[in-house]
Order: sequence, then C-alpha cells, then structure tokens
Amino acid sequence: MQASQDHIKNLAEQEKKYAHGGNIKKLAARAGCPSSELLDFSANINPLGPPPWLQQVIVNALDEVDRYPDPESAELTLAACQKHSVWPTECIAGNGASELISAITRLGGFKRAVIPVPCYVDYERSCLVAGLKTEQIPLDPQNGFAPDFDTLSSFLSASPALVFLAQPNNPTGTAFDPEDLKKLARKHPDSRFIVDESFADFIPNLERLTGKRPPNVITLLSLTKFYAIPGLRLGLAFASPDIIMALKNILPCWSVNLFAQKVGVRCILDEDYARKTIETTTRLREELVQGIAKIPGIRTLPAQANFMLCQVQRVGMDATGLIEHLLKNNIAVRHCDNFDGLDSTYFRIAVRTAEENNKFVDGLRSFTGMEVATSLKPKKTPALMIQGTCSNAGKSILTAAFCRIFLQDGYKVAPFKAQNMSLNSYVTDEGLEMGRAQVTQAAACKQTPDVRMNPVLIKPNSDTGSQIIVMGKPVGNMKVLDYVKYKPTAFEAVKNAYDSLSTDRDIMVIEGAGSPAEINLKQHDIVNMAMADYAEAKVIITGDIDRGGVFASLAGTMDLIDAHERKMVCGFLLNKFRGDASLLTPALDFTFDRTGKPVLGVIPHIDHLGLPDEDSVSFKQDLSKSGSKGKRNDSVDIVCIDLPRISNFTDLDALKGEPDVNLRIIDNPKNIGTPDAIIIPGSKSTLSDLAHIRASGMAQAVLDLKGKATIIGICGGLQMLGQYVNDPDGIESQDGSAEGLGLLPLQTTLAQEKTLTRTSGTHGLSKMDVSGYEIHHGKTEPLMPTVRAMIVPKGSTGAVPISRVLGFGLKSGMIWGTYLHGIFDADGFRRWFIDSLREKKGLPKLETIQTTFGMEDELDRLAKIVRENVDMKAVYNALGM
Repeated sequence: MQASQDHIKNLAEQEKKYAHGGNIKKLAARAGCPSSELLDFSANINPLGPPPWLQQVIVNALDEVDRYPDPESAELTLAACQKHSVWPTECIAGNGASELISAITRLGGFKRAVIPVPCYVDYERSCLVAGLKTEQIPLDPQNGFAPDFDTLSSFLSASPALVFLAQPNNPTGTAFDPEDLKKLARKHPDSRFIVDESFADFIPNLERLTGKRPPNVITLLSLTKFYAIPGLRLGLAFASPDIIMALKNILPCWSVNLFAQKVGVRCILDEDYARKTIETTTRLREELVQGIAKIPGIRTLPAQANFMLCQVQRVGMDATGLIEHLLKNNIAVRHCDNFDGLDSTYFRIAVRTAEENNKFVDGLRSFTGMEVATSLKPKKTPALMIQGTCSNAGKSILTAAFCRIFLQDGYKVAPFKAQNMSLNSYVTDEGLEMGRAQVTQAAACKQTPDVRMNPVLIKPNSDTGSQIIVMGKPVGNMKVLDYVKYKPTAFEAVKNAYDSLSTDRDIMVIEGAGSPAEINLKQHDIVNMAMADYAEAKVIITGDIDRGGVFASLAGTMDLIDAHERKMVCGFLLNKFRGDASLLTPALDFTFDRTGKPVLGVIPHIDHLGLPDEDSVSFKQDLSKSGSKGKRNDSVDIVCIDLPRISNFTDLDALKGEPDVNLRIIDNPKNIGTPDAIIIPGSKSTLSDLAHIRASGMAQAVLDLKGKATIIGICGGLQMLGQYVNDPDGIESQDGSAEGLGLLPLQTTLAQEKTLTRTSGTHGLSKMDVSGYEIHHGKTEPLMPTVRAMIVPKGSTGAVPISRVLGFGLKSGMIWGTYLHGIFDADGFRRWFIDSLREKKGLPKLETIQTTFGMEDELDRLAKIVRENVDMKAVYNALGM
C-alpha cells in the first residue's frame, strides 16, 4: 500500500515538474470562469491569432479527408527547404516539435544529455523517457541567463552528449550568437547539438541555424507558436541526411495529418503575415515592458521574442500570491517554479493584444495597491452593429428599428454609420451634409440629425470617382485609389466622431455597409468589421430571405471573414420573409450547426412601410413602370424620370404615400404614357445625366408632353429644364457646357462652392409655405422675363434678389423647378399640388389632407414588428445589459 502511494506521489510530482502553460480548461476551472473569458498569458502564442486564410485552407482540405495524408509531407518540407535554403533530404516534419524532440533523444546511442537551465521542460522529460542521464548547467541570472559556452565545452570533454539549447531560450527569452554555437559544435564533433528555434521567427534579422549548420547540429522549428495554430501540432527538423533518414525510421507513419500539412505550406509562404507579426509583436512587447516598468517590485528580463520572464522583487514575497490574484481577475500567467534554475519568484508572460496587455498591467497595479485607472482605456458604450450579406438587405431599416426599441425601453440611444455611399443626402441645421438613412435613424431615437452620426459621406459622380464629404463638408473629388489612400485619415475622423457621439449614450446602434465579406475591400475597411472592432460592438448579420440563397450567404459570409471577426458576431436575422416561419426550423438548425451562431429572429416582409427607402435600388423596385399598387381608380399619374445618378429620391416619398397618386419611375420613353405630371429629380452629375436622357430618347418624350403634363424639375432637374448648363471649372464634365431641355429660359453655371442650407419659402401660385434644404453647386439665373420667381424665401416682400429665389416657373404653373429638396413633405402644399392635377384631369378636388407625412407612427409600427420577431433577451444579453 505504501509503495503504491509513493508511486502515485512520484507521478504527481513528475506531472507538476513537467507541466506546461496553456492548459486552458484547468486554468479556467481555477479561475472559476468559462475558458472563453480567461486571458491566457501562460501560452506563448502569436497575439494576432491564426492567419485569416486558415479556415478556408482547412475547408478546402476536407475534399481529401477520405485519403491518407502524404507520409513524407513532401509539399510541406519542400516549401520549408526552399525558404531556408536546404536540400529536401535535410528536412522532416513532425507532429509538433515535442514529437521530434522525443525521437531525437533515441538517436545516436548517446548515454547522457547536457541541458543548460532554465529551459523548456520537455528536453529533460524526453531524455529521461529515452533512458539518458541528464546533467544541468545552471545559467547565471546576473548574466541574463545567457549560455556560457566555455562551461558547456568543459562538460563535453569527458564524453559525447546530446546538448539542448533554445534560440531564443524559453522561458528567459534570451538569444545567443549562432557563431559561438557553430564553434562549439565543430570542437566537439562526437556530441550532437539540438537547437530549438521554436520562437526564432519572432526575432527580426536573427541568423538562423536551419541552413548553414555543422553536421552534428539539429535545428527544430515549431510553426504552432508563430502562426497561432497549437491545436494542429506541427514542427520541422533540419539536419544532415543521415539523421533525417534515422528520424523517418523512428517516427510513426502519417505523423503529420492532412490539415497540418496544408496549413503548414500556406504558413511558410505567407510573408505578409510574418512581417505583420514581427512588427506588431515588437511594438506590443515594448509597450508592455514600459507598462510593467512603472510598477514597483516587478521586473522584466530583457527579451526578444513574444514572451518575457518576470520576477517579483519584494522582500519575503514570491509570485504565488500575485498569480492567484491575477487568476481571480481571469488572467493566467506561467508560474516558473517548476523550471530548474528558477525559484518561485519568477513567472513568464506572453505578449498579447494591447487591450489584454493593459488588463494584465492593471492586474499588477491592483496587486501592488496602485490605482487601476491609467492603463485601462475608457469602457466603450455598449454597441449593436447591423451588418448584411449584401446591399439592400435591410440594414438601414433594422438599425432604425433597434434604435426605436431601445428608446422605448428607456435607453438613450444614437445611430451611427461610419461611411455612407449615397446620393440621397440631407442638410443639418448647421448646414452640414449627411446621409438620409441616418436622419431616419435619428428620428427613431427622437434625436436631431447630427453629422457625427455619419462622419463620411461618399457621393459618386462617375463610375470611378466620388465627392468625399467628411464631417458634413466636402474635402474633394477622388478616384477610387485616391480615396483608398485617404481612408486612414477618414477613419480618424470616424473614430473621433464615434467617441464624441457615444460618450453620453447608453447604447449605440451602428449600421454596416454592403457586406463584411467583400474581399477586395477588407484590407482598407472602415465601415464594417474594422468599425465593429473599434466600437467593441456585437454584430448581427442580416440577410434578405426574399431574394433566395440567404442561408448560403450567411454561411459564406462567416467563412470569408476572419476568425477574430467571427467572434464579434452574436447571431443572424432573416429579413423580408413571406410565409410560415415554422417551416424554417431545419434551416435554422443547420445554420447554427454550420456557423455556431443562432438565428435571432425572422422578420416578416413589411408592406407599405412609410419610411424613406434605404437606397435607390429599393426606391426603383417599389416604383416600377406600372406604378404604385393598390391605388384608387381616380388617381393622378405622376412619372419620375430615372437618372443613372439620381439623388435625393426621398423628395418623392410623400407623394408615394398619397392614396390618389400613382407614382411611376421610368427609364424608357416607351413607358412614359400620358402622365398628369413629370418630375425630373435631383442628380449628382447633371451634365452626364442630361446627356443620358437625350441619348435614350427620354428627353424628347418629355418635350413631346409639353403643355399636356405639368413638368417639374428638382435641383439637378431644375438645371436640366433651362436653356444652358455651364461648367467652366470642369466640376462635372470637361465639355464646358451643354444645352438644356429649353423648357424654361434659365441658365445655370456650376461653381466650386457648394450651397448647403436649410430654408423655408412660399410657393407663388398656392400661397403656401414650404420648407426643405438646398444641396447644389452653382447658380441659376433667368434669361428672359417670361420666367417668374415661383418660390421665394418665406416672409419676402417686394422684389427678391435672384440669388435668393428658390424656384422658377412659367405663369401657367405647367412648368416649374426648384432647388428645395423636400418640397412635397408639406402636407398642405402636397394636397394643393395633387388637387391642381386632379382639376386639370377633370376630377374633383379632395381639398382635405389625405395623409400626414411623418415617420413617428411608422417607426413605432416597425419597432413593434421587429420586437415581436426577434429574441430581444438574447440581444440584450449579447450587449451585457
């Protein structure tokens, strides 16, 4: 019985002596937290995490999973040989460096091993298992634990031995001069030197011993640390051909699995990831050292890799109390009391992300009694981000819905979209320009539109160029590549706007753009996952199920985004569903199994939602050539001319909601019919859109209806109604000028300065007040007295200067135009306008207002529908609320 107990005790002591860091389950159990919440500084893994392509390589490899892997790992070892300039006969792959170490100890008939300590504990363990006697050479802490090659040489004089050295050393992080090792190896040719370069990739410009090495040197590499793939297990050994052949005879067949081989090849070829790792790790290590240096009683030893050895230097104290304190704060470090050559005052830490490093430093500060406010950055406002599988998936509307839900639940909330590409803009009370979608979302929060809600607005003016607006003001016209170069500057404005806006909010609701899986845009993204990362937002990805293929889109999106981005996703929403949601159960279960993320809700298709359309795609889909559906038989027919660069199409939203208006948008003159009114809307590029409608025949179709239909131009449409549009500065075109439609005797001259203002006016014929905003370049002037000021500033008396006129038209009222966006939003004027068309058509006037244009009721209806169909408890849990 006693012998059995002694044996068990001996095994327990050995387990402790040869324990490793990174046992996440045991550490989390000690900390009393889920493993996902533990900050593990005990394992020295690349803080960048696995390369972004990892998942796809593994998915692709699944096609070969029904076959045995290559027993020679030929593709992997060939790539390694090419990188390190050695012959293919000089390299072998193993199931991690530990397997190779174990095999090496059984080669050559050696009786003993010499191991400078402290060092990686598996050297000694593997030697003991192989029956070798181990002799330790203590490294001098006063000399930074650097190897003493003279002392080492004296240990080899009596008889040959296996010698283990790490470059850099683990746990001390120190490196030695490779030339010293080469001299020692040549001096003792009967000994064999194993140089462990598992962490050498982290050190820039380090001379490697993989290539030019003496024949009695074996060099080991571990790909698991540098490429953050410890779960795959992958190591390489470089040695003379006879040693490699002997290792092949010892190692089991198929030692390296298929996935490790495929991933290993890609790792070796990925120079960008390697460069970024070295740059990032070096910076993070230096910042971490500086943070620890400010804490009394804790010192760090000089290190060159992605980890460092630390020591508690307080009288009568070791690292045990500190380690337990950190563990209570969900932080695990590597106690070094089981390393020969170190005592219990030492501990080792990995270099992790900046945020995690700050938390570690704060843990040290709290342990030593210092305040914890300096190193930890301010806590971010809880944020929910709505991203999509594609454009027009419903991101804008769902963002508005969550804004209103959170408001109803008593939270102070604000919307945010870092970068909006839209020709549908709005002018704030301060005369600043922002996207209209964020105006709707601000209304959902019952907030005044604030340019900080949309700090970057992009207004395309050609297929390859756009006007860039930052914090409400134009900063210039840029081609795509020019804007890519400008994006870092834009992102700084985005971050400043977000920080300022979110400071006094309880919740932020952020809208993404397009899809986070746009591979060509990810490198310079500032609106999707990069913004989510900065805001520390929880991401919901929504897909339009009405389009079909939504489950493939959700799964594909998750496959294409990076591993750390997938962690930010808390679930999915299916939008615009028609039918019985219970039929989706198998697909929802599959989606969870495939992605690990739940579908948090299925939003039904919402008919006749009286909110501005998300973009011109939705607008044009709703208003096809057949017009609005479900209208009365006595409706008036209003046609909107489609333009390639149509802007501010929300000018027509109020008309779309009237029961006696059939509103159509057309791009073919054959579909124009005999409308009661024709509206030429705003344009971001008046000259090119004018040329388009001429070439398409649409301009002539409009001219043919002169005197038969009321013709209205808004902003760019007003400019097209005139005789000439001049562009002397080449703002929109290099042609200089173009003839307009000639329906009004007006001349427009485009200018660099942009008019951005909110204003109110009085319509001359109706005598009714209207209000809205102006966004345009240049000035429009009458050429003949037959044109009159149709809309003048409210309260004007007497003659109004041309520069202040808001609209021009003919006395008859059959042709008129205005710069005033939102003119039809005024309920009284809109009814007067529709009734004037009814009267011309021989229909009785309705006179009383039929609809009130506003968003409050519709926002409440939207919020109710979304709340009823989304697991809001799960949403709040994701936000930590």
